[in-house]
Amino acid sequence: MLEKRTCDLAIVGGGLAGGLIALALRRLRPELEILLIESGDYFGGNHLWSYFSSDVAPEHRWLTAPLVTHGWSGNEVRFPGHSRQLDGIYYSIESERLDEVIREQLPERMRVTGVTVASVTPTAVALKGHGRIRAGGVIDCRGPADTAALDCGWQKFVGQLLELEEPHGLSKPVIMDATVEQKDGYRFVYCLPFTPTKVFVEDTYYSDKPDLDRRTLSQRIGAYADAQGWQVMRTLREESGVLPVVHGGDLDAYWKSGGERTAKAGSRAGLFHPMTSYSLPDAVRTAMAIAEQDDLSGDALHRFTYKLARAHWRDAAFYRMLGKLLFIGAKPGERNKVFERFYTLNADLIARFYAGRTTAADKLRILSGKPPIPISNALRAIWGK
Repeated sequence: MLEKRTCDLAIVGGGLAGGLIALALRRLRPELEILLIESGDYFGGNHLWSYFSSDVAPEHRWLTAPLVTHGWSGNEVRFPGHSRQLDGIYYSIESERLDEVIREQLPERMRVTGVTVASVTPTAVALKGHGRIRAGGVIDCRGPADTAALDCGWQKFVGQLLELEEPHGLSKPVIMDATVEQKDGYRFVYCLPFTPTKVFVEDTYYSDKPDLDRRTLSQRIGAYADAQGWQVMRTLREESGVLPVVHGGDLDAYWKSGGERTAKAGSRAGLFHPMTSYSLPDAVRTAMAIAEQDDLSGDALHRFTYKLARAHWRDAAFYRMLGKLLFIGAKPGERNKVFERFYTLNADLIARFYAGRTTAADKLRILSGKPPIPISNALRAIWGK
């Protein structure tokens, strides 16, 4: 019975961040009694996570390898002024697969679904109708805290997996198709060819507002399919999201809004790429770092994860500055020019950018040359003048 449960570590939230922590601990620290707690009926929810192979360090790839459901060699970007083929391996993880692997690798006693968390402390989790679970440590991975503490633009999207009557003709992912009509800031379409007749199509916006009109975006996906000459038989799945693109704010206030003394990971800890809202590389690094800690008590975990969050915030200052250029320096109709110029740069630089490992030389290269927005606007965005 949950009312009388105790464990070494309770992980609250069975999405990507929490799931990876559980899997890493199960493999590297099998002596620990962990408990993964998810409010939904399935771990991972309804999501698709994609990443470049270079986003994950070679020594950590064992953690993500069992989760991969699709992979491709190379990818493509399309802009009004140019298109480009890029090398590199690109992978996708479907949430159903994350759920399967968690259930395979964690015994039943270590996983709980379909419960509502009332509150968390550094050493306990209170569940509505199921009492209180006591733990040596607790880590909260339940998604974003209060984004009012952050200065944000928004990346919002609707994605659909389409089954077609005839092959779509794509051999590799289209990471950005920005040849579409620009609306609501910077708009692009993202395509993943799962099989010759199944393609995941996502309509994405870098917008000033978080409002998401699912019906309109779904209609635009249909119009995009029509423009490609694709005859859609049916929609197999749909997902949507609104993610913060952080260009400033108060990390401490954000941290406290998610529980001042409780350890956190994933977006609740601010551990995501502030410019792309990309979370998988940081989720892997965090899971591995936690699994390597000797002391997983509540206070020690809080100190450690807060230290991770502070270091990430410091190291991501350059990306937040780029976010200011995008959302404050560039008018909504000019944002596509920022991305179009970026995709003319060196392929290795682009890969390091997505992985959150941009070097000093990369930063100089990104900012050098003719800027895609007026210099006066750029300076005003950065310095507030």
